[in-house]
Amino acid sequence: MAAVTVHQEMLPLMRGVTCRPFRSLKVISVALFTFCSILMVLLYKGNIDWMMFKPTNKVSRTATVKPSAQPVSTCSFDLLSPEELLVFDSLKEAIVWPETPSLKSDSSLNDTSDPRRSSFTILPRSGGGSWRVGDQLQVSIAIRDFHGRPKKSGGDVLLARLHNSTFHAGVAGHVVDHRNGSYSAFFSLLWEGRAQVEVVLVHPSEAVTTLQKLTEEHPDRIYFNSLFQSGSVSETTTCNVCLTGTQQRFCDYTDLRTGEPWFCYKPHQLDCDARISHARGGFRQTLKSTEEKLFQRGVNMKVSIPASGPQNVDILPNEKDINRLTFKTPPSGYYYKGAWQALDGTRVHQFNSRSISQCLKGKAVHIFGDSTVRQWYEYLTNSLPDLKEFDLQTSKQSGPLMALDYVNKISVTFRSHGPPIRYASTSVSQLHYVANELDSVLGGTNTVVVIGVWSHFSTFPVEVYVRRLLNIRKAVARLLSRAPGTTVVIRTANPKEMTLYESLTNSDWFSLQRDKVLREIFRGMNVRLVDAWEMILAHHLPHKLHPDSDILKNMVDVLLSFVCPL
Repeated sequence: MAAVTVHQEMLPLMRGVTCRPFRSLKVISVALFTFCSILMVLLYKGNIDWMMFKPTNKVSRTATVKPSAQPVSTCSFDLLSPEELLVFDSLKEAIVWPETPSLKSDSSLNDTSDPRRSSFTILPRSGGGSWRVGDQLQVSIAIRDFHGRPKKSGGDVLLARLHNSTFHAGVAGHVVDHRNGSYSAFFSLLWEGRAQVEVVLVHPSEAVTTLQKLTEEHPDRIYFNSLFQSGSVSETTTCNVCLTGTQQRFCDYTDLRTGEPWFCYKPHQLDCDARISHARGGFRQTLKSTEEKLFQRGVNMKVSIPASGPQNVDILPNEKDINRLTFKTPPSGYYYKGAWQALDGTRVHQFNSRSISQCLKGKAVHIFGDSTVRQWYEYLTNSLPDLKEFDLQTSKQSGPLMALDYVNKISVTFRSHGPPIRYASTSVSQLHYVANELDSVLGGTNTVVVIGVWSHFSTFPVEVYVRRLLNIRKAVARLLSRAPGTTVVIRTANPKEMTLYESLTNSDWFSLQRDKVLREIFRGMNVRLVDAWEMILAHHLPHKLHPDSDILKNMVDVLLSFVCPL
């Protein structure tokens, strides 16, 4: 287009000076070369988005809220499409939680679940005799309140694992809520020798009641800010998936391709198009003092439950190959000698720097999501001496980030998902939705796509997360349709350390619910899961949002074993 325009503008001059056509062509060539050079430099620095040459999805619209006696809202939690509603209805069974006790004004902490007065008991082996590899161990858990009285309802959040510190072995347990204050935990016995049972109360059922109420009444307790600027004038306003209780005008940044909603209050002086950055704003604490007592470390939050008898079992060998054994509630894998052993048929290899380079030679690895998969990008760049980061002059939190190994022709990139994202200030030009990014991936046998999207959706109604995953699922389906050989790997959620703030924003209960949604939505697709939930739960190291190096290495080993199974 630019070449045609320049040529037409030169025609009158060429008619008057017909003896110098080559000088005109030289001018045009130099201009075109200069333009293309500048364009390529800017593109390489990540400041140009090729989607700008397609119908844009970044159109902002200004909406005026009409005066009303009732608080107005831009929320679209209940405005799912008919297709999304159908999927959401099918997911309800997967995420249904037992009814939890209501909180009354005169409720006392002494009436709530007390881990120290609760207990677990290892039940005898079915049929009697000694425990053997391949058996299923069952543990009965009885929850009591601070008075020592048995609880009559369910809904407590419990985690369980079986482990052996000598062998660096561990496996996650499967907990069943009987909805009457009693629970069962089931463990697959996967190694010979001693195994110790551990049961932890993450939250009492009364805390779950509080978390449910928070999401219903204060879905915007985490809020975000955007800076608007034009010349010397700048303004900052609040943004979110949902804006409520105001008569103020707002800017609608709903993505036109995916329908993902995002709103900001309109600045008083500037237009909606003047928005230049996105940042986490803050957190609104709305709990009463009695409710805060439900989230006390060392008292009723992530506290171990004692055994009423022995907490160990001794396991004898089984003549059958462990890979041929069947379990009623099989885990995805287990640790033995510190290495993750998958039970889905995947042979997990132990990769070092050299074997990682061999595995990824000639491949492009695209990582999309939150900081839990950015940690994988950082692991790869730190592990491979020839994989050099290219400075794109972008945020180290949100990216985009790029690393290249020219010798082995390896490229690894990271880009965060679109809002909501709780990062420091990020240019709005770099806020891209994963579904849109996947549509620009060429794909093929030398392409690896990693997706990890969960942590920043905890405070919002689950419908927001369902919409996001459905958009990503459709984009993954399109990618696998046009490039079936593409390897797509999804990282699940994981348990983490708990404080009052973490409980109200990123509780393990929130993460567990969203983890169930993720597994159901991608069930049946040609994608592989790295089960971060079980890999952290089964390990002896403390639960962390960003796991320690031993667990991180095992996760990347699983990823690379999907990419290079031989």
